[in-house]
Amino acid sequence: MTFSSPHHWPEPELLDPATAPVPAYGSGSLADLLPTLAAGLGVPGYEPIIGELTPADRNCVFLIDGMGWEQILAHPAEAPYLTSLIGSSRGGTGRPATSGFPSTTATSLASVGTGLPPARHGLPGYTARNPETGELMNQLRWYPWTPPEAWQPYPTVFRHADAAGVATAQVSSPAFQTTPLTKIALSGGTFLGRTTGDERMDLAAERLAAGDRSLVYTYYSELDGAGHRFGVDSDAWRGQLMYVDRLVQRLAEQLPPRSALYVTADHGMVDVPFDEDSRIDFDTDWELRAGVSLLGGEGRARHVYAVPGAEADVLTVWREVLGDRFWVASREEALALGWFGEPGECDPRVLGRIGDVIAAARDLVAITASVNEPNESALAGMHGSLTSAEQLVPLLEVRS
Repeated sequence: MTFSSPHHWPEPELLDPATAPVPAYGSGSLADLLPTLAAGLGVPGYEPIIGELTPADRNCVFLIDGMGWEQILAHPAEAPYLTSLIGSSRGGTGRPATSGFPSTTATSLASVGTGLPPARHGLPGYTARNPETGELMNQLRWYPWTPPEAWQPYPTVFRHADAAGVATAQVSSPAFQTTPLTKIALSGGTFLGRTTGDERMDLAAERLAAGDRSLVYTYYSELDGAGHRFGVDSDAWRGQLMYVDRLVQRLAEQLPPRSALYVTADHGMVDVPFDEDSRIDFDTDWELRAGVSLLGGEGRARHVYAVPGAEADVLTVWREVLGDRFWVASREEALALGWFGEPGECDPRVLGRIGDVIAAARDLVAITASVNEPNESALAGMHGSLTSAEQLVPLLEVRS
């Protein structure tokens, strides 16, 4: 005897990649901020892109790693000063910008510093394939070693500003002074290392006042670390947000005359539940592994590199298995849709770094790799995808 269910479950509806939110390249992305400020400072070769930003003689960009726009909105009690900048009660204005895709640190810092989208600067994710060697390159830790200028040859906005006579400085942790990522994304002018956030705020204000025209960049990373380890709704993360809020106010209150402070971030973050349905383990999933030679990116924004000739099959399988929770696109589709830059834009040297298939999470899920990425797979908070919680970053302005 056979039994039939009275329920007829519909097939899950697959997500159309064309429905994914696209970063605001060329109008309101991280890549557009420094070119706009440089244009206001009279640096040759730059035009204002973000029209709402009024030129100032002295400009400071404070980038807080992992502080998404939606996370600020959700925590007004922990971030009263930042929240006030969203309105105009203290003379500030605030709006969201987009990070770019993937919404991850290496990609975003390169976009900030070069003023270029990922399809041009060539850091298209946490890890990406090096077409010349076939190896997976970690673009945050810069491993295996790759000559920095060959990987990202474009000069930074900071270099152009320094050459134009703008007093240019980066105030960050001493640990970042000689890293390849700093070299190719944030170098130009003077690097000043300070250990604590308070020291960085005070020195950033000093450097801002040191020139008649100035461009200063400063950075804080610990909020991101707390989110990764404990989640963005944890006490540890909330405590870090409270500290960050005080840092922003400390810097804002020291702004010299004719200054503008821009507070932004490289990405937001979401908490991914620790269960099998939410964390899909590539290393134990034979179906997802079939035809795949390398898995790049990170849990919520995967570059999938297929065995030659298997590209179409891998795309089909990944769509069938994941397509109701992930936007799954071929390389050609993702480029045409404007995921990595303006539609159709891609530097030829970057093309092979982008996966044959790209999977970007819509839901609170991640593709982990328990064997090959044990540390990353154990993170509570994650980012990288195109959702508003990950893509939207603050662009808060304070003027003196």
